[in-house]
Amino acid sequence: MAAAPAQAAAVSRVLYSLSTRCSIEGAAPKPCVVDAVDESSATLYRHRIGAITMTVRITDTPVRMERWNGAKKTWQPLKEAAARFSTNTICFNGRDLCVVNPNYLNSVRQDRPDATAGRDLVMVRFDGTGRVNLTCYDDGCKEVKS
Repeated sequence: MAAAPAQAAAVSRVLYSLSTRCSIEGAAPKPCVVDAVDESSATLYRHRIGAITMTVRITDTPVRMERWNGAKKTWQPLKEAAARFSTNTICFNGRDLCVVNPNYLNSVRQDRPDATAGRDLVMVRFDGTGRVNLTCYDDGCKEVKS
């Protein structure tokens, strides 16, 4: 069974904490705090928006993205994620959760300079396990059908 985000924190290391703005389900952005936590096998991004905490887990090998479902006490694969570099915004599963996070997007640019140079929008779609199965950039994303 997957460890809950709170349990994982006991053996984790906080990489950074960022005061920023987040929105849930397309609502107006609100102040939030994002904690990036290294778990050794993954990085957790805890988004605290008032009394609500939403956690996204990203693994590197292979790249997977999942969201913690507190009601079911399990990780659920994301369907898609999109990043817009001009606004430093990342959205998960459409507009279920959006966050302004220049720290994360700067790391994406550093890790993939050839792929991101001159790009504004990058969208990633995932399979049923949360593993990347499609990436598109800018106008190419208009060609991708749901």
